[in-house]
Amino acid sequence: MVALFGQAVTRRQVAEHAGTLSQFAGVRLMTLGDGVERGVRMLEFRTGTGLRFTVLVDRALDIADCEYRGAGIGWHSPAGFRNPGLHEYEGEGGLAWLRSFSGLIVTCGLDHILFMHSQDAAHYHYVHRKTVDSSIHGRVSTIPARLTGYGEVWGGDECTLWCEGVVQQSTVFGEDLHLIRRIEAKVGGNEILLKDRVVNHGFYRTPHMLCYHINVGHPVLAEGSRYLAPIKHVVWASHAESYRAHGTGYRTMPAPQLPFHEQVWEHWLAADRDGLVPVALVNDSFDGGRGLGFLVETRKSEFPCQFQWQNFQAGQYAMGFEPSTNHVFGKPFAEERGEAIWLEHGDERSYTTRLAVLDGSDEIAAAEQRIRAIAVQPDTDYPEPTGRWDALA
Repeated sequence: MVALFGQAVTRRQVAEHAGTLSQFAGVRLMTLGDGVERGVRMLEFRTGTGLRFTVLVDRALDIADCEYRGAGIGWHSPAGFRNPGLHEYEGEGGLAWLRSFSGLIVTCGLDHILFMHSQDAAHYHYVHRKTVDSSIHGRVSTIPARLTGYGEVWGGDECTLWCEGVVQQSTVFGEDLHLIRRIEAKVGGNEILLKDRVVNHGFYRTPHMLCYHINVGHPVLAEGSRYLAPIKHVVWASHAESYRAHGTGYRTMPAPQLPFHEQVWEHWLAADRDGLVPVALVNDSFDGGRGLGFLVETRKSEFPCQFQWQNFQAGQYAMGFEPSTNHVFGKPFAEERGEAIWLEHGDERSYTTRLAVLDGSDEIAAAEQRIRAIAVQPDTDYPEPTGRWDALA
């Protein structure tokens, strides 16, 4: 059954009440037409509950807008959803990526994440290429996808909205990695399912790293909003030497700040008995105390590491969940510890991530109870980093 407007209805009943499903829910392909976004293809999803989100076909099928009943969830940065044709990957010393950094999900990878790095290129067997030079967070997020399908599919009285495509990060004498991405949402539901496969389509032994920059904005993020996570210990903080001087801890969010230097934490998170790791940002005061939150659920075996990104600068106000295949010090650290991932021809890695709106205080309380049952997070905003780097399986 499909839940619409407080009622459980059959497929037939949906058909009886409108000429097409699109009156209530659906997926629609459109093209943005102005400014830096001009020419970007976009899929709009509406589940019928008030959950609306958009998928940028020409930006790696990343999720851009996300809102629930008019309340924004996904972050909109000043950069906008920039056409990838305007992107200069190696510009600004590797930081030009920031000029295309916006939206609920920005995918980082496929062969590099985190800060700039030069890696020996001997594995590509090309004498004129001495190094592989990577800018911040890799190349994939500004590569257009080949859209292989989208639409609605009924299974009995249940309807799933979906899209699927292939993002090819490929070059001659280098990597040939394919990201095969599928996004699903149930009609009548408040969840988004992200299913990724990264495949080495080429015949060179190729490194692989992946991170999702999942960015939540106001009003889920607001003064007093709380970060909930099953934290076993805080591994590292970018600002540890001036921990309290910044006046912002990991647990309770402040209002927009002026000025503010970004803060990044790596938390070592516990998983439930099914290997799932839920984290959330919740605003208990939203809408007069009704409450609104956003939950991200990953698998520990797929993303063993997770960072928390805080950018509370006025005009750029955001908090990010960053599930990652590797620790925060990136590729050189992974190589030193023997934790680098290499893919041979045909090798693949799969990732399944669930995103969910927490609608109201009851759903927030249930999520918090579930997270606390896995591990009780530090009750201070300034837990001492342990500096303990757990081994990655």
